[in-house]
Amino acid sequence: MEARAEDPVAAPDDADTVREEIVPGPTVSEIRVKVGPDDETRHPWWATSAWGLVVAAGLACLVAALVPVGPSWLDGVGAVAVVSAYTWALAARTGGRPIVFGGLALLLGATVLITDESYLRTGAAVMTCVVSAVLAVMVTVPAEHFARVARECGVAVAVAAIGALAVVGFDPVLSLVRFEYVTLALSLVGVLVLVYRLGAGWHGLGRRGLLGVLVGGAILAGLLLYAELLRRYGPPELVTSLLDGVRWSRDNLGAFPRPIEAVLGVPALAWGVHMRARRRQGWWLCAFGAAGTTAVANSVINPAISLRECGLSVVYGLAVGLLIGFAVIRAEIALTGGSGRGRRAGGPTTPVRPEPPRSAALL
Repeated sequence: MEARAEDPVAAPDDADTVREEIVPGPTVSEIRVKVGPDDETRHPWWATSAWGLVVAAGLACLVAALVPVGPSWLDGVGAVAVVSAYTWALAARTGGRPIVFGGLALLLGATVLITDESYLRTGAAVMTCVVSAVLAVMVTVPAEHFARVARECGVAVAVAAIGALAVVGFDPVLSLVRFEYVTLALSLVGVLVLVYRLGAGWHGLGRRGLLGVLVGGAILAGLLLYAELLRRYGPPELVTSLLDGVRWSRDNLGAFPRPIEAVLGVPALAWGVHMRARRRQGWWLCAFGAAGTTAVANSVINPAISLRECGLSVVYGLAVGLLIGFAVIRAEIALTGGSGRGRRAGGPTTPVRPEPPRSAALL
């Protein structure tokens, strides 16, 4: 027994000795790791540059078609270029086969342009809207400061806005309400499937993740149910008063913020990217950001609203959503406390779980 007391290694089966050898310390997830420029998960610079050129060329074709300048087929070509590049990026970001899926999107888009069938153009518009909305969420990175949170929300909205122009480029024949519901449902399902893997499944939710999912689901259901009840059975007085507020905003501000973007999408995305800097439950909150990016991606399909008003409504929704997101983040910091002076003062949090950079695969 004396030999065991002097040499713990000589007694690996001694329970007391083993407990003495295990010293609590930081886990692997608490170590801050920076991804260097030579990280193997990054895509080559030439591939990223070529992708950017394709998106820029497609956007230029779409803008020229809106002016209008040039031949009539520019909008279709621009839409195919954007959806092909977005599909490539989404596959690359989620660990898929970008060449295969990007090439398939290009082939399907070319088929839609050649056949010029209304149902094919509508299906291509739905696919473009969903891919744009999902990519807009997946392309974000964790953010410590609120300025970076605002940057990530702006990046997501910009990606979805380019996708919105591509949706119109396919010239779909559709029912507006049905199109919005279908694209919202498909985008949420797509993001949740990816988040299930990124967030370590259901057991990775935790209390905060579960709370965020329940609150986000309740807000989404409430918004959709309220809008549908108001559309079908709303009292004329209530509808008139609400429409008066919308009219005032449109007359004095030029547009009215998109409610689902301002109330749910942007705040959930802002809270999610902030939480992802510390724990992976933030991905579950980011999933509801797809509600906002989908609203942006299908914002231009309404022919009764001008392009200027659509743009202003998206910008106003982003601004209102960031204000709500800032309030939610501050409330979380105040309620949960945290380690370090910076967090108690509302400053940056210490990231304890690194993620790949924007140009690398998440999975």
